[in-house]
Amino acid sequence: MSFQDKVAIVTGGGRDIGRAVSIKLAAAGARVCLNYANDEASAQETLALIKAAGGQAIAHRADVTDPAAVAGLVAATQAAFGQRIDVLVNVAGGMVERRPLADIDPAFFHKVIDLNLTSTYLTTHAVVPHMGEGAAIVNFASQAGRDGGGPGAAIYATAKAAVMTFTRAMAKELGPKGIRVNALCCGMIATRFHDEFTKPEVRTAVAGATPLRRQGLPDEAADAAVYLASAAAAFITGANLDVNGGTYFS
Repeated sequence: MSFQDKVAIVTGGGRDIGRAVSIKLAAAGARVCLNYANDEASAQETLALIKAAGGQAIAHRADVTDPAAVAGLVAATQAAFGQRIDVLVNVAGGMVERRPLADIDPAFFHKVIDLNLTSTYLTTHAVVPHMGEGAAIVNFASQAGRDGGGPGAAIYATAKAAVMTFTRAMAKELGPKGIRVNALCCGMIATRFHDEFTKPEVRTAVAGATPLRRQGLPDEAADAAVYLASAAAAFITGANLDVNGGTYFS
């Protein structure tokens, strides 16, 4: 798969799955703006890995829940690589913390919705005017959006389900312009997300109950995202692709 002369923005592109996506796109020839919110050290490490391999990339700090910051992200990408943007991969998101209904106040609800859903809307809204025929958007939903998530993940699961629906809606709206929109619904991938939010014994149990008997790897999720962004997936749009080792069949 070639992304030669393509320009890509990867939100949450500095670590874990986002790092893998950024590295793979750059290795395939894309000029990449990897976005990060807080972890500058990881973003700079990802940038160094790309450049050491001969790739082209910049790192840009932006809170993708903030419209002005998203506009700045787009402007920085265009200043570095030109006006056209060919690929948007929305990896940024998170659970924040696990809370049962009784502990979910409006501020927490909106924080989780903004981090996962509003961010995806804002970047899509800002980037699409600069996309042309053949461009692609890949969103990161979650298996939680299909099955309701685990304990204390109600708002995260709700937001990811909304990302899935937004993906389908944008596929229909943007298809006539030649812009494809797809999403990944990842199961348990071995990232800092589960280091923080999932107990080790739960991870072991889930892996043991998975038909492939293991957790997924960031590179495996990234491979699926890069495929959906590529010309190899030219007739795929509106898909919410399961990447879960067989734990859930949609």
